[in-house]
Amino acid sequence: MSQHNNHDLIVFGATSFVGKIMCQYLEDRHGSHGPLSWAIAGRTQSKLDEVLRATGADVDTIVVDAKSESDMYRLATSAKVIASTVGPYALYGSELVKACAEAGTDCCDLSGEPHWIQRMIDEHGDAAAASGARIVHSCGFDSIPSDLGVWFTQREARAERGEHCSRIAMRVKALKGGPSGGTLASMINVVEDVRADPSLRKTLANPYALAPADMRKGVRQPNVQTPQSDSASGQWVAPFVMASVNTRIVLRSHALLGQPWGEDFLYDEAMLMGEGPAGAAKAAALTGGLAGFMAGVAFGPTRSLLNKFALPQPGEGPSPEEQEAGFFDLRFHGETASGTKIVTKVTGDRDPGYGSTAKMLGEAAVLLVDTRGNATPGGFWTPATALGDQLIDRLTEHAGLTFEVVG
Repeated sequence: MSQHNNHDLIVFGATSFVGKIMCQYLEDRHGSHGPLSWAIAGRTQSKLDEVLRATGADVDTIVVDAKSESDMYRLATSAKVIASTVGPYALYGSELVKACAEAGTDCCDLSGEPHWIQRMIDEHGDAAAASGARIVHSCGFDSIPSDLGVWFTQREARAERGEHCSRIAMRVKALKGGPSGGTLASMINVVEDVRADPSLRKTLANPYALAPADMRKGVRQPNVQTPQSDSASGQWVAPFVMASVNTRIVLRSHALLGQPWGEDFLYDEAMLMGEGPAGAAKAAALTGGLAGFMAGVAFGPTRSLLNKFALPQPGEGPSPEEQEAGFFDLRFHGETASGTKIVTKVTGDRDPGYGSTAKMLGEAAVLLVDTRGNATPGGFWTPATALGDQLIDRLTEHAGLTFEVVG
């Protein structure tokens, strides 16, 4: 068993676009020589040196290859916690998870790839439980706002209404900020994985795919795939592209907690498009555009063209000004078994895919450092089940998120 005595935290993928933002955040929040001992890791020394120059950080650098088992074990045994931005995780994340699970090292990442997360849980869950490693996937915009938003909504429903919600509908009221190159690369990689192994379609279609192996079925979950008039919000809604991962993380949290919200708990996500004919038209337009994009991604020749000319590449992203101008505003419409309603709001003050995601991952990683040895046992957890109220407090205090009851 490693002593993990070099560093508290290593940012792996520090040279990625979101990795650089996270390093700047850690430097601004904790400094290079404060109580938090952190380092950065990546594939190329010159790019790591550039991150230090750009951020003003004065921390150790570690050159490693994500595909090398020995490099990943060396990384895992050099720190208490690894925070990874190296995606698509199905391509570059597996060796790190294996190494952390075996070494007893906590690990968090930004994965939004349900089929890969399921494979990691099934292959390394026992090792993580035995070593004490806490592995927490999806610690960015997917899926911290959704997962903690549901956690917060249920907490407030019990406190204010005396009972939990049997259904919660998350609705995206507004967001500003383009998709990250890394997120798009992950989506394209999922499509390619399914082409290579069609059996993955079943996994990706199952809302309970990330629950423990003996809990991977349940009541039929709502799933907005077409424009529809929405009873929860009173508006027209359209599909939300991140629902496919967020809903699965939320349902995993519910399973890990022992299903406290009932075996028939329902959760879904969609985008608010407005009321009346104008809302219906906007919902139809967004749904059509999304369908066209997914069809383009699924078809090899158009995927190549999209990749080359239309989509941001991994490592590319918005300017600092665009990051600051970005934000998100999510609404959680909860209803209890007796028909009592509650509405909560979760907001972030930066663009979702970069500025806000970097801060969320940074806070999750440092909280994992601070709670080692006195919190959740080893295993694969979700943001809510591993970090819960403490993470809400830190995100509110330091990372520009808000959580509040609004109705």
